[in-house]
Amino acid sequence: MTFSSSIAELDRASVLHPFTNLKDFANGTLGDPTIIETAQGVKIKDSTGREYIDGFGGLYCVNVGYGRTEVADAITRQANKLAYYHSYAAHTTEELARLSSRLVKMAPGNMSKVFYGLSGSDANETQAKLVWYYNNLLGRPRKKKIISRERGYHGCTVVSGSMTGMSFYHDHMDLPLPGILHTGVPHHYWGAVPDETEEAFSLRRAQELETLILAEDPDTVAAFIAEPVLGTGGITPPPKGYWPAIQAVLRKYDILLIADEVICGFGRIGTPFGCDMYGIVPDLVTVAKGLTSAYFPLSASIVSEKIYAVMEDGAERVGAFSHGYTYSGHPIGAATANAVLDIVERENLVEKAASTGAYLQARMHERFAHLPIVGEVRGVGMLAAIEFVADRDKKLRFDPAMKVGARISKAARDRQLIARAMPHGDILGFAPPLIMTESEVDEMMEITAAAIKQVTDELVRDGLRF
Repeated sequence: MTFSSSIAELDRASVLHPFTNLKDFANGTLGDPTIIETAQGVKIKDSTGREYIDGFGGLYCVNVGYGRTEVADAITRQANKLAYYHSYAAHTTEELARLSSRLVKMAPGNMSKVFYGLSGSDANETQAKLVWYYNNLLGRPRKKKIISRERGYHGCTVVSGSMTGMSFYHDHMDLPLPGILHTGVPHHYWGAVPDETEEAFSLRRAQELETLILAEDPDTVAAFIAEPVLGTGGITPPPKGYWPAIQAVLRKYDILLIADEVICGFGRIGTPFGCDMYGIVPDLVTVAKGLTSAYFPLSASIVSEKIYAVMEDGAERVGAFSHGYTYSGHPIGAATANAVLDIVERENLVEKAASTGAYLQARMHERFAHLPIVGEVRGVGMLAAIEFVADRDKKLRFDPAMKVGARISKAARDRQLIARAMPHGDILGFAPPLIMTESEVDEMMEITAAAIKQVTDELVRDGLRF
């Protein structure tokens, strides 16, 4: 038995893989697991020696690229100095204090304090508890409902999974919980009526939000959570005028705004945060992924002065803030984050994401926007997507059973490019490391073009016409 086959056998016998058809994996229909062994820059290598361009940066998270020895060195130094201590009861470490000060200063809005977890899911779970705690302290026990958006992604724990606006996260899981509501997705391509401008569409979405708030009673609606740019829901930038219109409604009814910056934060779209690009002024900010470039699990819920002041004032009455995890503020996580943010600053990765991102967007439109099989090419910075349709003039989707997006993703992978088949449509998504060069973008586009051609030819052979 080879090394790879023995590891694959162990894996199949013992690992419960997320987002995997368990029966197909167990019986071998999906083949053996891909065993990733090494990685450097924008490429990963499996146990067979096959190398891939990682066009999705892990899961939108490896912003500084793979193999950064300075991050590994920071982890080692901290592990040798102090591998762990908790942050309960006012315990801290130097790395944690420095990171927290750094995040408060760089985050959008008027931020005050940082609470730490391990993933974007648990950070958004924390945000919901903070919203409820804040309103309880203010004597508003009815103001608890949280509004998210259809196709928004905020995690897959119990509350964060409820806030996620995708049915397959809810099916068979008894989600969403009561008190979690959803409003319309801000996707002009699919959501607009004929001849409706982006501005008019955005205003309509804001009016729909207001109608929902009034129907529920504004005194029961506490918060609105949203990504500046929709991520897993399709990599969809907001239409023109969307965020000003939405924020006007929230201010009118005293509803908190949670900015889920898990994907956009730390330069992904060419600004430090998505809020910076779209003029969003949040009350709470959620970060993860790019915070440590996935070199160590760490997330943060960043709390505004407005909310923290209420929490501090209430402490004399209610006692200690009763929320926390064993690993909140883990010293190795804090050291990792500081090392990653040092790279982001030293190498000007925010500016690089803006310039390389502009090149990526231009190349995407040049190569794919005119293709008969392509309905929309969209994105911002180092986030991009291609949506495939059966008829672009009539905006007709493919039959989901044809799995066109997944087939194109597989054809790209066969050519050693990882690009993600996104849910809720035939969509191919890209979120490469921010260090990607223009020549690597070109290579990624060449492989993508070949993959699209292969599947288009297959569809034509099957009798479809474009």
